[in-house]
Amino acid sequence: MALDPNAVKTLQGVSTATLTTVLLKKGLRNIWMRGTKPIRPGQPRVVGPAFTLRFVPAREDLATPASWASPISTRAAIEAMPEGCVAVADARGVLDAGIFGDILCARMVKRNVAALVTDGVVRDAAGVLGTGLNVWCDGVSAPPSVAGLTFVGWQEPIGCGGVAVFPDDIVVVDDDGAVLIPAAFLDQVLAEAPEQEAMEAWIMTEVDRGVPLPGLYPMNEETKARYAAFARKT
Repeated sequence: MALDPNAVKTLQGVSTATLTTVLLKKGLRNIWMRGTKPIRPGQPRVVGPAFTLRFVPAREDLATPASWASPISTRAAIEAMPEGCVAVADARGVLDAGIFGDILCARMVKRNVAALVTDGVVRDAAGVLGTGLNVWCDGVSAPPSVAGLTFVGWQEPIGCGGVAVFPDDIVVVDDDGAVLIPAAFLDQVLAEAPEQEAMEAWIMTEVDRGVPLPGLYPMNEETKARYAAFARKT
């Protein structure tokens, strides 16, 4: 699923922290993927549909260097990734087997993949950084994926960082990590998240001028009226 450019632009202006608040109000608590940290400071906020990849524990007859040439391989999966997607890899939180290295990441850049997100680790750190691919992961490890994992498929439901991720759910990543927007909630989030962001920005201006928190955050009726009057003027 290609994501509408206007939707991407809207979500690029909303922090993952704000998104968790909006989704919490809709009863969705478990949407932040644990262990997804930016590999370098200053990466942009990235928005895109999830392209899922699934690893299972390594099995000696399957997790071999020869498996990299299999039709079911990370190489084949990369060739199926559409432009603008966020590759989300279920690496089971394994921290001693790097799922992707510099060559695979470089190919993802050529295919205009927006980002790689995983609860595992990558390898060839300097090379991965050199590709310029936006990566969120839980660190770096020298051994290859087959040292601890078996790749078994793509574009199926996975668990990444304790979160259920389905193909074409929307992923937003920034300095606070990766947040999932279930596809069915996208329109609601697009309608409400910018207002939540604007409201919190106004609250910050109130804090800056010395307004006490009780009644301000969360807003009481008087504060809501003041904010509504401010919003009408802008």
